[in-house]
Amino acid sequence: MRVQAWIGAGLVLGALALGGTMALAPLQQASMAQSQDLTEAPATRQVPQSEGQLKLSFAPVVATVAPSVVNVYATRIEQQATSPFASDPFFQRFFGGRQFQSRPRESRSLGSGVIVDASGVVLTNRHVIEGATDVRIALSDGREFAVDIVVEDGQTDLAVLRVRDPASVTFPAITFADSDGLLVGDLVLAIGNPFGVGQTVTSGIVSALARTGVESSDYEFFIQTDAAINPGNSGGALVDLDGKLVGINTAIYSQTGGSVGIGFAIPANMARLVADAGVAGGEIVRPWFGAKMQTVTADIAKSLGMPAPHGALITEVAPGGPAERAGFASGDVIVSVDGITVDDPSAFNFRLATKPIGTQTQLERLRGGNTQAIAFTVETAPAAGPDKIADISGNTRFAGTSVRQLDPALAEAKDLPYDAKGVLITAVEPGSPADQMGLRVDDIVLSLNDISMDTVQAFTSAVAQRVRTWQIILQRDGRVLRSIVSG
Repeated sequence: MRVQAWIGAGLVLGALALGGTMALAPLQQASMAQSQDLTEAPATRQVPQSEGQLKLSFAPVVATVAPSVVNVYATRIEQQATSPFASDPFFQRFFGGRQFQSRPRESRSLGSGVIVDASGVVLTNRHVIEGATDVRIALSDGREFAVDIVVEDGQTDLAVLRVRDPASVTFPAITFADSDGLLVGDLVLAIGNPFGVGQTVTSGIVSALARTGVESSDYEFFIQTDAAINPGNSGGALVDLDGKLVGINTAIYSQTGGSVGIGFAIPANMARLVADAGVAGGEIVRPWFGAKMQTVTADIAKSLGMPAPHGALITEVAPGGPAERAGFASGDVIVSVDGITVDDPSAFNFRLATKPIGTQTQLERLRGGNTQAIAFTVETAPAAGPDKIADISGNTRFAGTSVRQLDPALAEAKDLPYDAKGVLITAVEPGSPADQMGLRVDDIVLSLNDISMDTVQAFTSAVAQRVRTWQIILQRDGRVLRSIVSG
């Protein structure tokens, strides 16, 4: 059996029975740029040469790093039914649901975090604190502090916390390493709070680099390690022997939910971007390339005359987007970024995401059997202007919604065609008329009373009308839904 599990609260994400054996087929191979010939390892990396070297200790590294790793305690308020029959449709219908009111219940989860700024800024996994109403951290010396959540980034599964009242405390911040300098076989240490037993250190090696297919995040490019990590290690530190942070421990593959030597960490180069955003105030600004891509298969590589399948094949280009302006077109294959080979779209997305906005990067393109270096200026997606967004209030069934007009960048983010039309609902106020009507965040309103909702102006004009009924056509989770509600 293969079980993919978060290593914060130990939530199982999925399992596949395969005769009791581990199956890692979804894990794609490491980027070609990260594949290393062990016979050509740099001279600075040496195996032990004597018995004395075998007796060397990790203790100096641990003494340096351990104060920067904290325990994270998250409290959530959940609704618990007062009767085991509360979810039974028959009893709900028979009793009208009045006898089965739910009551709030407090639950707690634990994880780990890493201090990244001396002012009291902590980096952890988003799934450790998601939905929490109260979060606290405990330092290795036992001191506890209440923290505020300043960043929750679902695209990387990272979150940034800030100590609420740091007073005059100077916190021991860790130093980031360049995770691109890691090699398969490098020694690493994992530090966290597994199973709540307290701060624990384990050692291992880097088993693989640039792993994808691990979890459904937007930037899959994981470090794989055999250092023992378990539930509670989520958000903890993966460090090198210089005592620098090379990754944030995030997930494991396991048969039981415990460590079997296959753990995954988010590379420090990605984690640093989220940490910097938290230190600066909380806004994450990411590059936008403006093209959709797919993996180059063996058949595609053969048809393009490539010696081996690698790279990111462009399948669609956003009209007027950065990729189109730089001269890219459907059918091009991006094979490297700043001289580093990319193996698939995930590798390309990671490489581009770690580039600062406004800088220039060299992209190598394969077109018609020829390669060409393209100078590409890294830029962010255009912001929605005031005419593209609206908050709906007043005497209307749609009061309580915030909406935004679809554009190519937003369409790409929502996995829609670049020419998709409609108005996206970005927020629904709880208890509002729109909420009571059943509208949800990420619904795309296509039509109201047979009028196409191609612009925000069309939407605001339509919902201001006083009508007896609304004929609504919207798209939700890839399905088109039609409904009629009273006005």
